[in-house]
Amino acid sequence: MTAEGPRGLSRLMEEYKPGDRVVIDIDPSQPKGLPHRRYQGRVGIVKEVRRRSLVIGIRVSPREEKIVVARLEHVVPLRS
Repeated sequence: MTAEGPRGLSRLMEEYKPGDRVVIDIDPSQPKGLPHRRYQGRVGIVKEVRRRSLVIGIRVSPREEKIVVARLEHVVPLRS
């Protein structure tokens, strides 16, 4: 349970495709596939979709991009 209540299944049923922008939102109740805490709240671009996880490219500087593999529980689509 989080401060806003339990997270629903619709979060896991979201379909992603390469090129989508996502926000890393760590769910502490799910320890598997947990990205490092320094990426909490960062916006990235989906590079690859795997069965239970996403490969996300995150810009850390103008010249450098980090690759993060995170499970679907720790990712939400960017709503702009």
